[in-house]
Amino acid sequence: MATLRALSVGMPKGVPWHGKTVHTGVYKRPVTGPRMVRRLNIDGDGQGDLGGHGGEQRAVLVYQTDSYRFWARELGRDDLQPGQFGENFTVDGLPDNEVCIGDRYRIGDALFEVTQPRVTCYRVGLRMGEPRMAALLVAHHRPGFYLRVLEEGEVEAGQEIVKVSTGPEAMTVEEIDRVLYLPGHTRRQVERALRIPALSPGWQASMEALLDQEDHGATGTSGSAGLNTAATAPRPAWPGFRPLVVTRIQPESRSVFSLSLAAPDGSDLPTALPGQFITVKVPPEGDAPPLIRSYSLSGEPGTGTYRISVKAEIHGAAGNRLRSHVRTGDHLDVAAPRGTFCLTAGDNPVVLLSAGVGATPVLAMLHALARDRSSRQVWWLYGAHDGTEHPFARESRELVGMLPRARLRIYYSKPAAEDRRDVDYTDIGHLSGDRILGLGLPVDADAYLCGPGAFMDSVTTALVDAGLEASRVHTEIFGAGPSLTPGIDGAATAAPHQPAGRAGTGPTVVFARSGLEVPWNEARESLLELAEACDVPVRWSCRTGVCHTCELALMSGAVQYAPDPVEPPADGNILICCSKPTEGIVLDL
Repeated sequence: MATLRALSVGMPKGVPWHGKTVHTGVYKRPVTGPRMVRRLNIDGDGQGDLGGHGGEQRAVLVYQTDSYRFWARELGRDDLQPGQFGENFTVDGLPDNEVCIGDRYRIGDALFEVTQPRVTCYRVGLRMGEPRMAALLVAHHRPGFYLRVLEEGEVEAGQEIVKVSTGPEAMTVEEIDRVLYLPGHTRRQVERALRIPALSPGWQASMEALLDQEDHGATGTSGSAGLNTAATAPRPAWPGFRPLVVTRIQPESRSVFSLSLAAPDGSDLPTALPGQFITVKVPPEGDAPPLIRSYSLSGEPGTGTYRISVKAEIHGAAGNRLRSHVRTGDHLDVAAPRGTFCLTAGDNPVVLLSAGVGATPVLAMLHALARDRSSRQVWWLYGAHDGTEHPFARESRELVGMLPRARLRIYYSKPAAEDRRDVDYTDIGHLSGDRILGLGLPVDADAYLCGPGAFMDSVTTALVDAGLEASRVHTEIFGAGPSLTPGIDGAATAAPHQPAGRAGTGPTVVFARSGLEVPWNEARESLLELAEACDVPVRWSCRTGVCHTCELALMSGAVQYAPDPVEPPADGNILICCSKPTEGIVLDL
């Protein structure tokens, strides 16, 4: 009979770490006497990061005394006490290779259901004083698991744990943890997991992503879509940068111009997916070094050439350099198309929303739909200041006219006297969230958004309020994306900059989206640490090569890993949390 050996709780607190403060509830301590277990928590307990822990599906964390004994031997520790792994219930019995997702157990007055394995993150390593801990839990198949509270009640250490029923499919915690985090899963395993009603929504989404990867994107892809959507993109068509020739320069509006690029030998360039981008080395000017920037492809996919469209802003160094100095016949070094902001196949409606030069990736999608004479319902929604700042006006109207079920709405915030309503534009004002709500958009549509951050935030909210599922709203961000730094208080908001202290002497690291070049310093443990020192926006969770939250594209160069990732990233990608450059590199960051 399994037994509840200890019941531990702890409220979140700030803990110093790497010069920052981590808000975490991982510091649990055993308590005596009964405690009320409620739907979201145990009395006296709390979680610091509800995005990764806590909530109805993760109300109670369980870890086993057998695993304590294992880690005592493995780590050479004699100081491990109940609650050390951040668990609420320390139990005799209930091993991860026997407990199944959907199993139900009664302890005291409460009834519980197993929902998922523990989510690996860096905070268990913080508590253990072992930075590798997140990776070790997965590699040694001892994650522990979460419980949902089906019936609230009092629970006390020393009580027996009575199994009430076994989950459908009899899929153990260890097995499903392997499916997501380790290579070698089978389709049958993923399908079994999706037949378990008790599996938490987050893990269901990961399993569905694995199936989608196999059904729609397995050819030419690698990595795990269940861990990171970056794995769903095809592997890059060529490594590093290759020279392409400028065949045409075309003005599109007062501030936007297009460059058409082709292979110097006249061969067809590999087909890009509609919505992808390329990274360009902008030639040097005087003593200034080359600049590296990414631009969405705006032309029709599959023509054998590429078109990018660039906005030349007053203080935009790269755009102004391209407009002032690049001529037809010049060569530019270009990295292969990348990105997962891509038009999804199907027959449901498509909503393409953009503002300003954000039209570029969704214009490529409109081209693809028009080329295929798609019968899908298509909405083209675009916002500009006036006609002089409306790129692709004629081109987009012609493409919309080729689609039998397309609708067009053009919003000018301040139309000029010569702008004609119902010819050049349809509405006066900004393309805003309020206007979106009044359009009657189909709720089963996939929506693709590109434009300034505030625009995408308001429109995303409006689309969800209008009935679209959040998973069907896809966004593309200019420049660096938002950070994900779980549990860190007062995350930095400074602009990217050179790191403090003595400059490194190693290979050059280029953060392409942030427009920053930094020499590598061997004192850094990882590229993630370098990015943090530069206030480059980053996304991470485990910091040990398990969760793939930090996975991103490596445009050129090579890295080495320490430790090796539990599962390798997709081809052409790297994990910055556990890698260092071995030569000059360019990162999509």
